[in-house]
Amino acid sequence: MRTLASKALPKDLPVLAVLGLSEPADGDWARLRGLQFSTLRRTSFMRISAQAAAALAAAMLLLGRVPLLAVASWLVLLALSHWHGYRIDCSVADTDRRHVTHDEVRAQMLGSIGNGLVWALPLCGLAMFVDLQTQVKVWTVLAMLMAASVILIPAVPMSTLLFSGIVGGAAIATFVLRASYDMAAIAVLFMGIILIGAIEGARRYLAAKIAEAGLAEKDEVVSLLLREFQEGQADWLWQIDTGRRVRSVSPRFAYALDRDAAGAEGMPLIQLISGPAWETGQFPPSLHELAERLKRREPFSNLLVRAAIDGQARWWELSGTPRINENGVFDGFRGVGSDVTEARENSDKIAWLARYDTLTGLPNRMMLTETLAGALDYADKWRTRCAFLMIDLDRFKAVNDTLGHHIGDQLLARVSERLKEQMSENELCGRLGGDEFAIVIRDASDAKHIDQVARRVIHRLSQPYEIDQHTLFVGASIGSAMGPRDGSSVETLMRNADLALYRSKDTGGNTHCTYEPALHAHAEERRKLEFALRRAMDRKEFHVVYQPVVDAISEAVLSFEALLRWDNAEHGAVSPAKFVPLAEDTRLIVPIGEWVLREACREAMNWPPHVRVAVNVSGEQLLDSNFAASVVGALSGSGLPAHRLEIEVTESIFLRDASQARAALEQIMSLGCAVALDDFGTGYSSLGYLRKLRFSTIKVDRSFVQGAATGNAESLAIIRAVVAMADSLGMSTTAEGAETEKQVQVIRKLGCRKIQGYFFGRPMSPTDAQGLFRSQAQVDRQSVA
Repeated sequence: MRTLASKALPKDLPVLAVLGLSEPADGDWARLRGLQFSTLRRTSFMRISAQAAAALAAAMLLLGRVPLLAVASWLVLLALSHWHGYRIDCSVADTDRRHVTHDEVRAQMLGSIGNGLVWALPLCGLAMFVDLQTQVKVWTVLAMLMAASVILIPAVPMSTLLFSGIVGGAAIATFVLRASYDMAAIAVLFMGIILIGAIEGARRYLAAKIAEAGLAEKDEVVSLLLREFQEGQADWLWQIDTGRRVRSVSPRFAYALDRDAAGAEGMPLIQLISGPAWETGQFPPSLHELAERLKRREPFSNLLVRAAIDGQARWWELSGTPRINENGVFDGFRGVGSDVTEARENSDKIAWLARYDTLTGLPNRMMLTETLAGALDYADKWRTRCAFLMIDLDRFKAVNDTLGHHIGDQLLARVSERLKEQMSENELCGRLGGDEFAIVIRDASDAKHIDQVARRVIHRLSQPYEIDQHTLFVGASIGSAMGPRDGSSVETLMRNADLALYRSKDTGGNTHCTYEPALHAHAEERRKLEFALRRAMDRKEFHVVYQPVVDAISEAVLSFEALLRWDNAEHGAVSPAKFVPLAEDTRLIVPIGEWVLREACREAMNWPPHVRVAVNVSGEQLLDSNFAASVVGALSGSGLPAHRLEIEVTESIFLRDASQARAALEQIMSLGCAVALDDFGTGYSSLGYLRKLRFSTIKVDRSFVQGAATGNAESLAIIRAVVAMADSLGMSTTAEGAETEKQVQVIRKLGCRKIQGYFFGRPMSPTDAQGLFRSQAQVDRQSVA
């Protein structure tokens, strides 16, 4: 019925339209037609039953007067007619939800005509076998059947008229032929009654349906208004009398109170929603405000009230207006309310997410800056001091890269737990992002307290962590700044603490450094150094020196390691330890490294054909997509055979992106170049990549060489293990940092094949490197002579 409301309902019901012979413009007549025909299926059983009873009565009248075969044939035709009509009725059963088609209307009319023709046979076709009295009796049965049709199918008057017209016409014709004019007149009169009854019955039926559609339309409008009312969060109506007791409790309000309506009726509103607070008198502020509004008889809107319903905290939003009766006397309150607990909790959650870190549960950067601002205001007001400590985890990146972000996240959560353990009411710790944390000390009047907190945190965070069967070690570097001494604003204090943290990291980590004004000078120096570094290539300030690597037994030069040096007019000779990390941070190492590679290959062409040149490659270079192309360009540009170039990498490259690093090194090896693993044993050594990548050389770090010379058992064991492993894998070993004869002797005894260090030569210019071979040639000639 809802679809009827989409068009204007018809005001008039013309006869032709009711009969289905016309389609007036006003109203949705096509839809009404569908409603008419959909009733046929619902009355099929009753109509078939009525016709079956009439057929039985007619057959009894005809038997004995009409041949049995004729009666039987007629009954078969009647059954087929009913079956065909039933199928048509079923096909239009759903037209109350769709429009009926013209073919379906035509089929239904043809079915009525066929049924009428079959019923006309007892009157016309079999008239020769019966007398007039029997025909009158048969006519009486058929008249009853026509009346039943008017009653059973009032929705489709055309079917009744077609059926009645054929049957009645046959009766009239038969009576006229038999000269029974009185019966013919009676039949005509009865036909008129049937016609009028069918049309009026159809009109009443359609009028009822139209009335139902109007009611449905009104119900839909009311439902829509109620739905809009509910969607506006006005979930229930509430009412109280002058004594502030609830009256006329609606089912929805009773449901919100978790009580039945009768049990809530007449109870004080505040008692119903205050829970245990009614006995203790400790009401939430929002309930106090509600009580005051009711007491002062003031209207209120969207008042947020904290309620206690069945032991659970709920949040209600109430609106109320004082009721004034016809005499102008206050008669209580009436209003609307809704449960907004979920929205309130979501709002609280959003507020929490805005100020807390989701991974660790610690305050985030926003809350830390707000707390620091409050601490600075407190220090300014009471002439005290506050402090800001920035914490950066040492070696966390290695853990994250090697074991994955899942382990890294768990480690950060464990770090946050340990941080919270160290905090008192005077301190607040939080996470700035990544592996950076911070602490705000509200009252730091005692400068020693800052250092005590920092040392306590470093000690606790440096203890081992057991995570997913991994024992992990990380340290903590801390930089601190004191306010307002080191900065009177949040930004200044945080920036100065960050400078102190840089100083702590530069000194090796796991330490605490306080801010000093000189750190600004250091930061400024770094800025100037970076500016100079960006122009160094264009100004040709770089040059390459070469340190020899000799055979451990014969002491003959086997290769040179190319080392980059930088001489700047303003800064002088800048240490590689200072400018190489800066070049890596700024990614300038990529073009600088390409230049070193080309320069080393070009210079190596001046050496004997058996001497290699080794070039250090940083992770930034190796992971650059053009690295292999730069190696090919350096070899082809200089003419150096690929087997004379050795690329040196450190273990740290595998901590960043092991798969990409391995793929890049395999490309270099496929060209014929050798690859050496530098500083082995000082990082997170893994035998996995030693097995998968065929390194030409493993270089033992100078710290182990120096330790072995002093008899350090650990250093001796490490060198022996590295040599044994290299020999088993078909790799060579180079001991770095050999400076004394004793160190050289120990290295030889331990089985290292090559040695590099000041004992055999410091990094030298290209001319001096070539001079080594001239000197060696002279020695060889003298020995031959």
